[in-house]
Amino acid sequence: MSKVLLINGSPNEKGNTHQALSEAAVTLNQQGIETEIVWIGTKPVRGCIACGTCAAKGNGHCVFNDDICNQVIDKLNVADGLIVGSPVYYGTPTGNILNLIHRMLFAGAQVQGKPAAAVAVCRRGGASAAFQTLQMPFQMVNMPLVTSQYWNIAYGMAPGEVGQDAEGLQTMRTMARNMAWMIKQLASGNAPAPEAEPWQDTNFIRN
Repeated sequence: MSKVLLINGSPNEKGNTHQALSEAAVTLNQQGIETEIVWIGTKPVRGCIACGTCAAKGNGHCVFNDDICNQVIDKLNVADGLIVGSPVYYGTPTGNILNLIHRMLFAGAQVQGKPAAAVAVCRRGGASAAFQTLQMPFQMVNMPLVTSQYWNIAYGMAPGEVGQDAEGLQTMRTMARNMAWMIKQLASGNAPAPEAEPWQDTNFIRN
């Protein structure tokens, strides 16, 4: 069975980022795709120091083994797709999730040809910038980007508020169906096109 790894880059284990990723995970499961959500936790994740030791050793792991980076690399190596999610901090993703992505890719995680997607969750603004930042590394390592009906953005502040963003959750489901289709298409070459839901719009100001 194919598998997608979802990484929750929020310091809140069961917050809105987790809820958005879970919406995608449930849809992937319905499409016959196994999923695993990994929470990066609250402990520091080192940034890449460009020492080059990973390239010199050529073992696909970061020389620093005192955080979760190498554990996540091992999970990513056996996955068929990747989704990373983060809340928005000052218009950017969390530092920990960026550090993790940088080190995984620089160390040589097996990612070429694997579909990837990013998810940004915010209270109000900065989501599109954070979303773009999360996606950019994937475009440099030959990971096909999975699209949706909108940018993969959901809105909420207090835990559970994302549940009120009907359009955001639908965007997660559409993304997940597209990822399932892409994984199957890459494997078989004849996967049926994903079915679309009737569009749900969620506006911030209502009469």
